[in-house]
Amino acid sequence: MSTPNLNADDDAIVAATRKWLERAVIGLNLCPFAKSVYVKEQVRYVVSNATTPEQLLETLMDELQRLSDTSPEQVDTTLLIHPFVLNDFEDYNEFLDVADVAVEDTQLDGELQVASFHPDYQFADTDANDIANYTNRAPYPILHLLREDSIARAVDAFPEAEAIFEKNIATMEKLGHEGWDKLDVGPA
Repeated sequence: MSTPNLNADDDAIVAATRKWLERAVIGLNLCPFAKSVYVKEQVRYVVSNATTPEQLLETLMDELQRLSDTSPEQVDTTLLIHPFVLNDFEDYNEFLDVADVAVEDTQLDGELQVASFHPDYQFADTDANDIANYTNRAPYPILHLLREDSIARAVDAFPEAEAIFEKNIATMEKLGHEGWDKLDVGPA
């Protein structure tokens, strides 16, 4: 299990997240849709000081509503970074069901969705050290709030979107653990 730097201030947490976005997500082209919103500064970074899942849920619901109420030209996506809660991946993974219910409870299903990143991310039926898991590894636990319309536009612009996952695994296998370590992107 990775241990986040609990002494980092919000600016350092955001800086580590931006570095991960630049070097891994955009740099390795793990998400071909990320670069445009990043360059346009349409990514909102929120560092939650929540220490319990209940506090995080409250912040998540507020951020879902805020994203829904904000013009996509101003904020297209939100990264809800929560370094002080759900550091255990199994607990985090269970919380994702709660996050999906929150989207429904705020009546934003069909408008927004939540994607997941964690320092110890592990896909089902994989070994914890399988390099494929690193496609979803971030310096801190993150709930990524996405607009469904943005996803649809991105998929239209990238007709082979279903192939992204396989391409990412191939990228990670070529990079290997040593290459990932050289990126210096986490855990923080």
